Amino acid sequence: MTSQDSEPKYVISVVARIVGVKTHTLRYYERMGLVHPYRSKGNIRYYSERDIVRIRYIKTLMDDLGINLAGVEVVMRMVERMAEMQQRLQELEVEVERMRQLTKGSAESDG
Repeated sequence: MTSQDSEPKYVISVVARIVGVKTHTLRYYERMGLVHPYRSKGNIRYYSERDIVRIRYIKTLMDDLGINLAGVEVVMRMVERMAEMQQRLQELEVEVERMRQLTKGSAESDG
């Protein structure tokens, strides 16, 4: 996803139509902490493409897999945690490679 995907541009009524839910459902998702739309100075909710993808994912978990909202919360937390762990793993792999190069360069200069 690009940075444009996180740009807030849709009001709640438009998002509700796009994803096929009621506006009160989107408000409830926000209260539960499942989505975090941007709030304007006038307190209007604006959703991004990324928010819409997330809402569709929530809807899929509930409609297609039969997971309730409490389960959706757990799944979303696990997905976020896994993404954090993947990021950390990539950082560690880069660090290991950097250390290998340092060690390799040091061994070559000694020999």
